[in-house]
Amino acid sequence: MAYRMPGFQVGGSVVASYAAFSKQCGLYLLPGAIAEHAPEIAAAGLKATKTGITFSPRNPIPDDLVERLARSSLREAQN
Repeated sequence: MAYRMPGFQVGGSVVASYAAFSKQCGLYLLPGAIAEHAPEIAAAGLKATKTGITFSPRNPIPDDLVERLARSSLREAQN
């Protein structure tokens, strides 16, 4: 748990975390993962910040993109 959000920690880094709010959901990753996949995030019609992607249940993040984001975030944490 970090910032009251469940997540996945590897070593000392939280690789991915998530949260649900009243109007949106969020997936939070290390900044390099977001930057690396920015074109794909935009192409999926999603809004991103430096460390997070917001989405709704009606427009979720595609599963394959979640996997690529998590793997990128893990690589960043291991470097």
